[in-house]
Amino acid sequence: MPLPQVVAVADPSPASRAGLLPGDEIRAMNGQVPRDVIEYQLIADEPLVDFDISRGGLGLNLTVDKAAGEPLGAEISSAVFDQVRTCDNHCEFCFIYQLPKGMRSSLYLKDDDYRLSFLYGNFTTLTRFTEADLERVIEQHLSPLYVSIHATDPDVRTRLLRNRRGGLSLRWLRLLLDHGIEVHGQVVVCPGINDGAVLLDTMAGLLDQFPDLATAALVPLGISRYTTEPAMRAHSRAEAVDVVEAVDEWQSIFLRAVGRRLVYAADEYYLLAGLPFPPAAEYDGFVQHENGIGMARAFEADLFGALDASSGQLVGRAGHTTGFFQWVEGAPAEGYRAPRLAGATTSSSNGGSTVAVASPVRLGRRRPADPRPAVVLTGEYGAAVLGPMLTKLGRDDVELLAVPNEFFGGNIAVTGLLTGADVAATLSARDDDARYLLPDVCLSNGMFLDGVKVSELPNEVEIVATDARSLLQALGAK
Repeated sequence: MPLPQVVAVADPSPASRAGLLPGDEIRAMNGQVPRDVIEYQLIADEPLVDFDISRGGLGLNLTVDKAAGEPLGAEISSAVFDQVRTCDNHCEFCFIYQLPKGMRSSLYLKDDDYRLSFLYGNFTTLTRFTEADLERVIEQHLSPLYVSIHATDPDVRTRLLRNRRGGLSLRWLRLLLDHGIEVHGQVVVCPGINDGAVLLDTMAGLLDQFPDLATAALVPLGISRYTTEPAMRAHSRAEAVDVVEAVDEWQSIFLRAVGRRLVYAADEYYLLAGLPFPPAAEYDGFVQHENGIGMARAFEADLFGALDASSGQLVGRAGHTTGFFQWVEGAPAEGYRAPRLAGATTSSSNGGSTVAVASPVRLGRRRPADPRPAVVLTGEYGAAVLGPMLTKLGRDDVELLAVPNEFFGGNIAVTGLLTGADVAATLSARDDDARYLLPDVCLSNGMFLDGVKVSELPNEVEIVATDARSLLQALGAK
């Protein structure tokens, strides 16, 4: 089993006082070999931690003496130390199968690991879940978890996953709920397969079998031009309307039956259907906003909440990042699951691939005397949502520049999947002198999905965090 490696040590911290250094490999903690960052953190929270480490091929023993629960102050190299549990499904709609060749290898790794579900909000199908996994989840109360449901009909789910265990693995969902684990579900709706009557049957199945499910998100099938599955196609407007109407109907049913709406449609459905987004209150706290549920309303609330109604000036401090521009599976760690080292951030690749600890990107700031017009680079969906908000703010001095996604093609139009090649092509067609603002959700370690670095773009761009306050700060006063 590969050993976890220390990549950063805060100073001062208990780890630095004990002599832990970047590059140290952890062989054991308190006599236990941690399998993942979850076990690592449980041990690291103890007041006394004995490290058995390897440094330059030499074995060393270090002891950290600290207060119980005090942050250790060490950042490690990965979330899973043994081996990521890969996915053995062969879903027709899997976006990883729709990637072109030649991208970085981490993007092609399909995980179906409940630990990454707990840590980062990746969705697991539970087809590789075991009794031992259930025991650990219950014992350590690894909650919440995120489960891909897709259909409650066993035959339909088996067909969608292309896995004979697909029709039976939802029994684990029932057991998780029975033991008090909070679970959020997802249904990737594929036109002609699990929409229409099958989708209504799935809603009925949730009410009948899983009424204690926390939430269920309906997200549309994403199709790139590299798909080889003839049955997979994009939604029509009429089909999007049908999904929105089904959600509206079933929210009323769930409210009467279990006291909550439970099921929600992704923002993309309202854009496709040409229908207004529901009021912010109907998203019940935006629990699945990182899965594209209520991002627009959450961003809108943050945008106008960050401004003083009378002066139009920024007020208060930056709040929760809504992730408006992010439409990629794999939510950032929050709360207990967050890295215990100040300044550490996490990033994940699309499709639930393994999540690695990454360094934060330096964010651009507007130079106070810069008179150039501001141009916000965004995906086509981002422009459709952000445009009316800027108009409402009276920011006719800001241009939204929608970047077509030629790299992936198909119906891919979210900002989080923009590539450097498409951004570069859009910028190359411009001949103006403007300030170009780019949301950081497009990047991992300063690099786009296609490997292009920000420094390689034909124009200078300012990287802006994907929350409303950061955008307003970057835009400055009108």
